[in-house]
Amino acid sequence: MNTLLRTGRPLGVAAIGYAFMGKAHSNAWRNVASFFDVPAFEQKVLVGRDALAVAEAAAKYGWAESATDWRSVIERDDIDIVDICAPGWMHAEIAIAALEAGKHVLVEKPLANTLEEAELMVSAAASARGRGVQSMIGFNYRRVPALALARELIAEGRLGTVRHIRAAYLQDWLSDVDAPMSWRLRKETAGSGALGDIASHAIDQVQHLTGQTVTEVTGTLRTFVAERPGAAGLEKVTVDDAAWATLGMTGGLSASVEASRVATGQKNSLKIEIYGSLGSLTFDLENLNELGFLDATLPVREQGFRRILVNEPEHPYAAAWWPQGHVIGWEHTFTHQVRDFLLAVRGGSEPSPSFADGLQIQRVLAAVEESARNRSVVTEVLEPAAVS
Repeated sequence: MNTLLRTGRPLGVAAIGYAFMGKAHSNAWRNVASFFDVPAFEQKVLVGRDALAVAEAAAKYGWAESATDWRSVIERDDIDIVDICAPGWMHAEIAIAALEAGKHVLVEKPLANTLEEAELMVSAAASARGRGVQSMIGFNYRRVPALALARELIAEGRLGTVRHIRAAYLQDWLSDVDAPMSWRLRKETAGSGALGDIASHAIDQVQHLTGQTVTEVTGTLRTFVAERPGAAGLEKVTVDDAAWATLGMTGGLSASVEASRVATGQKNSLKIEIYGSLGSLTFDLENLNELGFLDATLPVREQGFRRILVNEPEHPYAAAWWPQGHVIGWEHTFTHQVRDFLLAVRGGSEPSPSFADGLQIQRVLAAVEESARNRSVVTEVLEPAAVS
């Protein structure tokens, strides 16, 4: 039985982290019930290390209170859901503790910084699920209506046999050599650079859209700016600025993935091209309301990519929002994510993507790193460890 039915009161939500992702998740919690039929919940507490800053963020983002000790928060009887928006090096400890305390858990990607931590999280999630406690990892681009439509079209066979995919996630916020050092540029806190930060999204889309799983990779990693200005002078950057990978998949599909945080002029461009025997699809996150579709079953004289504006009530998630043609934005993907998570909690069903899905992505990322260390040798993606 889920927590809402067991307590007879609104679900109490705690969010841990109030910076970039904390702000995006808070926006979703603040708005989801205004547009979707979801279980009743309350934004109970926002958690952060700086008491003054987190109090200000809590007031701004709609949380009833703030706190600095996440351990005491997850012990509270009025907290039923823990949303983890903290840096990746904190994910495993918080998520495992929350699950053991009987709290449903939503955690931002990547699942963890190491395979060992991710495996422990999957084990904890499996054990908690047996007690009716749910968990989900936040790959929010699964909730872009245009990409959800692309998945439907592929599943319906509109592309025929999918042969290959190109996915490139490009940003430029580190193009400036004087951009300051941060936790995202240290391996001990970030795990990896562009690879885990944004290539993980591209790899998840390649698998999610096609229903195929990556089995082998070749990979290359590059760090173009070796040192960044920090509080005590120049500090060594210990993660990648850019990553490239070629993926072999279960159904014979091939995919290429590129990710960069030094692609000058590219702000947040996730471009995906999917080529099949009967048609093709194109997408760019910077135009996220649009999907390009070529139907190769038409006579050649009529063929060409056509633009689908994915704002019709018949499109995924779109009926909840505005009239046709009134576009939505990046932030709505997080609202859709919270909506799907809450419905899974209410229904007692396993949310998707699961922690096990997150672990599988981590294994692909680890294989890319290993291949890069071995100068792009083809590297097998190891099977996830069995979880009882």
